[in-house]
Amino acid sequence: MADHQSKFAFVVVAAGRGERMGASQEGPKQYRKIAGKPVIRLSLEQILTWPHCAPVVVVIHPDDTELCDKALAGLNADPRFKTVFGGKTRQESVLKGLKALETSGIDNVMIHDAVRPFIDHALLDRVAQPIVEGSPGAIPAIAVADTLKRADASIITETIDRQALFAAQTPQAFHFATILNAHEQASKAADTGFTDDASILEWAGIPVRLAEGTADNIKITLRRDLEIANERMSKRMVPDVRCGNGYDVHQLVDGDGVTLCGVFIEHEKRLSGHSDADVALHALTDALLATCGAGDIGDHFPPSDPQWKGCASHVFLRHAANIVRERGGRITNADISIIAERPKIGPRRDEMRKNLAEMLEIDLERCSVKATTNEKIGFAGREEGIAAIATATVIYGAHGHE
Repeated sequence: MADHQSKFAFVVVAAGRGERMGASQEGPKQYRKIAGKPVIRLSLEQILTWPHCAPVVVVIHPDDTELCDKALAGLNADPRFKTVFGGKTRQESVLKGLKALETSGIDNVMIHDAVRPFIDHALLDRVAQPIVEGSPGAIPAIAVADTLKRADASIITETIDRQALFAAQTPQAFHFATILNAHEQASKAADTGFTDDASILEWAGIPVRLAEGTADNIKITLRRDLEIANERMSKRMVPDVRCGNGYDVHQLVDGDGVTLCGVFIEHEKRLSGHSDADVALHALTDALLATCGAGDIGDHFPPSDPQWKGCASHVFLRHAANIVRERGGRITNADISIIAERPKIGPRRDEMRKNLAEMLEIDLERCSVKATTNEKIGFAGREEGIAAIATATVIYGAHGHE
């Protein structure tokens, strides 16, 4: 596909209330979780990582701003991302999403229901291809396999020939100007009988092509759909296990003690640094940030910023842990090796481990603190400084949240 022609904007419809799902503290169905991730996040992760994705407009209910921000934390920092408020009907919501793209200069658009979280890049490619080839509209669809009956008051009146019947899915792809104009005309006609966007082009007499859909592309409508989706994810998804490493060193100068893993140990020297110079927590902070490509401690807490002068390093570690959780991670292990001739770490090790468990909100058995000397070799051996090496293990993806 040619680069310019193959770019697609997206309108992701997430303004519904989902009454058939039933009430929940998690909110409407697009914010319910499948294997620890909100449904809408699963959809957006596929869309934003598709190579041909251009601007993305997520249409939400005015009451759901906070829910959306939380569900899409990290993803919503993408410069292509934008949210707008929807209308009373799905058609009104889609039209508002399309209008938000009017000045983007994009030629093509896909419209997707946020509650179809099992899309993939192959499906997006198949739906895009007819548009790139010049069709005004295309939808993914699968042939109807069940025998269909028409009934009146529970009495069958007719068996429907399924030979030419297809079940429509999303995302549905369109030439942008064509679908925008059709939506505007339908809005003026006050016709509200449209159940998808392809039906609006059909109403306008514009042909829409079929692309191969997939049985996996289910729509989360009922509570049972959510249960089935969780079962499917738990069987097919391999945990995304990541390990991050961190290293830090601070100079020893005259003083009255050092702080390591949040524990103050009396000593004739102290660690020099802009904050409390807790070399162990600094190394672990970097290790956590490494698991999600979030830079290092200096990016988040630059030593040139006076507000961090003398700051307790647990602030840095908790910040890194929050970033990991916002990006769908669950911290499963933290290991720190402290390299120092003195002071002795062993007598305070359990206290340090308890601090780590509390700061990271994980079990004590998942926290390890070790110490070793440098056999009088190098800066650590000469007691000029203390170094720390840290490793963090985090699971992202399907098992990212408890």
